[in-house]
Amino acid sequence: MKFEAVLFDCDGVLVDSELITNTVLRNMLAEAGWVMSSEDCMRHFVGKAVRDERAVIEARTGQALTEDWLALFRERRNRALEVELEVIPGAHAAVAAAHAHTRQRIACASGADRFKVEMQLAKVGLIDYFDGCIFSGHEMARTKPAPDVYLAAAQHLQASPRQCLVIEDSVTGVQAGIAAGATVWAYCPLPKEGAALREAGASRLFGHMSDLQDLLAAG
Repeated sequence: MKFEAVLFDCDGVLVDSELITNTVLRNMLAEAGWVMSSEDCMRHFVGKAVRDERAVIEARTGQALTEDWLALFRERRNRALEVELEVIPGAHAAVAAAHAHTRQRIACASGADRFKVEMQLAKVGLIDYFDGCIFSGHEMARTKPAPDVYLAAAQHLQASPRQCLVIEDSVTGVQAGIAAGATVWAYCPLPKEGAALREAGASRLFGHMSDLQDLLAAG
């Protein structure tokens, strides 16, 4: 199948950021009174906007989730990412392949805030591929698992959502792509996570980002 456009998630697909971000989040939640393991924090928050988890955070900490707290979280998160962030292996090849396959109709559609997405893509040398085609769930009426960010990206690229391929790594993100009407392939380096991604609607799983080139060629 020849896709009109390829829409990439960012965290966990293009950049290896999720453990870094969740370590900062877990530490700050522990300081506020909610102590959990790294695994539990990843399980609960990967693919979700922290602000959208306000009710559960407030219930578990007994404190209001204020804008000052969120600003401090973003500041500490950004400092950690500046030092520790690395590209997902094979992401450069995957993005280049999608860029060629669609004749430059690609976008990055993330649930994260725009500053974070742009900072990360710049740090790993991918920003030029997505010039003018970066979409943040924070700027939509609803973020993932709602389809808004993917619909906005498809509209910008003048592509039918049903002719778009979404590349995701989380259940929440897969649900967003499916809700948009797109085909969703899931980057799944850990086989144990495959069943949940399939159940969410991913039609194909692949274990290395560089595999995307051959998958696009095969259709």
